[in-house]
Amino acid sequence: MRGVPDHVRVEKRIKELYEKNPDARIVVDKIKEYSSRISRPSIIKIMNFCGTHEWTITYYGIRSLMPSNVELIAGPGCPVCITPGYYVDLLIDLSVEGYTVLSYGDSYRLPGTRATGIRSLFDARIRGGDTRVVYSFLDAVKIARENPGRKHVFFAVGFETTMPSTAYPLSSGIVPDNLLILPAYRLTPPIMRYLLEEKPEAELHGVIAPGHVSTVIGAYSWIFLPKIYGIPTVVAGFEPVDVLLAILHILKMLYEGRPSLVNEYKRVARMCGNLEAKRTMWKVYRVVDAYWRGIGMVPRSGAVHTKDYSRYDFFDQIGVKDRPLEDKLPGCKCSEVTLGLAKPTECPLFMKRCTPSNPYGPCMVSVEGTCKIWAENLPVKL
Repeated sequence: MRGVPDHVRVEKRIKELYEKNPDARIVVDKIKEYSSRISRPSIIKIMNFCGTHEWTITYYGIRSLMPSNVELIAGPGCPVCITPGYYVDLLIDLSVEGYTVLSYGDSYRLPGTRATGIRSLFDARIRGGDTRVVYSFLDAVKIARENPGRKHVFFAVGFETTMPSTAYPLSSGIVPDNLLILPAYRLTPPIMRYLLEEKPEAELHGVIAPGHVSTVIGAYSWIFLPKIYGIPTVVAGFEPVDVLLAILHILKMLYEGRPSLVNEYKRVARMCGNLEAKRTMWKVYRVVDAYWRGIGMVPRSGAVHTKDYSRYDFFDQIGVKDRPLEDKLPGCKCSEVTLGLAKPTECPLFMKRCTPSNPYGPCMVSVEGTCKIWAENLPVKL
């Protein structure tokens, strides 16, 4: 759609939305109706947590459909974006020191702390490092088994959604001893607590909680938002109508003055989550304080291997300590974007030094990164 005017592009996406989901127009009308009944706050700020929600909102021009007093804010829904750059530095070095480093595609181009030179596993590969993209942890297991004389490291990036993918093979005893795991997992409810406690300027009035994460940890994991902070919360699916319904639920709760938790994604996410997955996860992993890139230490927001599985733990076996490190790249506003305190367009590097084809900051790397989503899908407020 190159060369198509911005407003025409957005109008085409909205038309696509209504054609695919005829009921969406009804929901949008209801959103406008309820928003008109709410006088305070003057601007209703609703944060979507998940990167896939942000893609849906952006691609379909949902921001353009919102009343003037409703603002949709992207939140910390990209695990790649908040993975410490220090981890990337360590893996780059190991890739030229006899280790095969295995990574998902999203984290393959994640920049470390170095502003120039070999900044990512992708760069390391070009310069002779042994780094490879895998599509699952089982691919990593297979590669390690086929090369028993070589040491391997799997870069385990993700939220709770991807933790079972390593926990199950580990608990099943199928992971070879020549495969270590760097646990870069981060837990989602703690970052919302951190945001509300440490960044009151965010001033959130509603939260669209992540659907994929909630299928594992359970929709009830978000009950603290309405119970403690009085914030209406909806666990939502990823179709445009799912997102619109979540917004409508939040506005209705605000109008009635009764914040609660709604599970709009009942077709997939249960209130209790996946009990078997959680049992396996917490057999293999334990909760620790963890560093979020550019943000800081967040209490009880990370996961490392329990004693029974420490022989697979990267930090235990390599002999280095996981530690917080200033890894905010000069000029980059990714951490502010991640916390919903800035828009991608407010970063001076956005679509200048930092583009999808040549990412400088971590928010431009992943398909769930807000900057990449905005760069590729053009959010415009008509």
